[in-house]
Amino acid sequence: MNDYYSELLAKIEDRIQKSLPKKSDASWQKNSFGLLPESVKASHLTPLLEPTRSLVDLGGKRWRPLFLVLCAQAASSCEKKDEATELALSLAPLVEFVHTASLIHDDIEDSSESRRGQPAAYLTYGTDVAINAGSWLYFHAGTCIKSLNCSDELKIRLYEIYLEELRRLHLGQAMDIAWHKDNDKFPLPEEYIAMVKNKTGTLASLAAKIGCLAANADEETVAKCGEIASDIGAGFQIIDDVINLTSGNPGKKRGDDIVEGKKSLITLIFAAENKNNPQKIKQLQEYFVQASKEGIESPAVEKAISLLNENDSILKAKKEGIKYINESCERIMKLFNSNKNESELICSLFKKMIPSDFKENA
Repeated sequence: MNDYYSELLAKIEDRIQKSLPKKSDASWQKNSFGLLPESVKASHLTPLLEPTRSLVDLGGKRWRPLFLVLCAQAASSCEKKDEATELALSLAPLVEFVHTASLIHDDIEDSSESRRGQPAAYLTYGTDVAINAGSWLYFHAGTCIKSLNCSDELKIRLYEIYLEELRRLHLGQAMDIAWHKDNDKFPLPEEYIAMVKNKTGTLASLAAKIGCLAANADEETVAKCGEIASDIGAGFQIIDDVINLTSGNPGKKRGDDIVEGKKSLITLIFAAENKNNPQKIKQLQEYFVQASKEGIESPAVEKAISLLNENDSILKAKKEGIKYINESCERIMKLFNSNKNESELICSLFKKMIPSDFKENA
């Protein structure tokens, strides 16, 4: 099974590298920009390619494009599986590029110092260059659809899904920004879930829907798979927030969500369980303010984490994240019950992504 994932990931990586080269050539340039004036040189494209390509080269799990291809295989008939796989591989860079663009913009909006162990793109290249490059990559992702050898009807549907999910992504980000900019605001848990299904879940939904469309699945299957994927994305966001306050996310420092004033499910559980103890909530708010002023080295970061641990808010959020993923995997198995092997590959992928210590201690 691991060998099969590796085989697909190698093919996906090849498509990503070709879709976002280190240096442009005439063919790639025409596909991305159409006919340009002769005075436009390859060096003029560097401020677009270098910031985006450097982040892509730093790695990432690539689970979204892998999920896209696996969905295409799970949704296809046996005789059409190779055709669906090839189409899905051509579309795989789209979801990775959208994800990469969102990271570049997230780091600016959150004032994050690092990403994947290196300085954030806006610190390396400048905020103006990073904003422009990230925005360009959102649009460049669509060239994957333009280049497909398929019907115009399918291309139109793919464009519709791609643009709709991008709009949802920015809605989710708008909700998140509004909350972490206001230390006095604690949204309802259902508001948080709505936000995270848009901000994080929409990238998984985009992968699932495009994968199903690559297999020529009916609209009901496309919609159901997208809904399940959105829940999977929400589950992994919750787990990511737990990791941030425990071991720390790779390439970042433990507790930078406290510095950002992030209203994660962890803090919402804490607030809900202390609604009759406003002093505790006020104390957490004060830690957020102090950490925001003093940065990641502020003693308020660890104090806030200790406070959140008092009523097991972190543990409770961890269990909720795992529950989202496990229940979503059960729904995947039911949706693609005629392709058991392919649906098991999807579920195995997600269960492998849950940290081993989470499974032991949940």
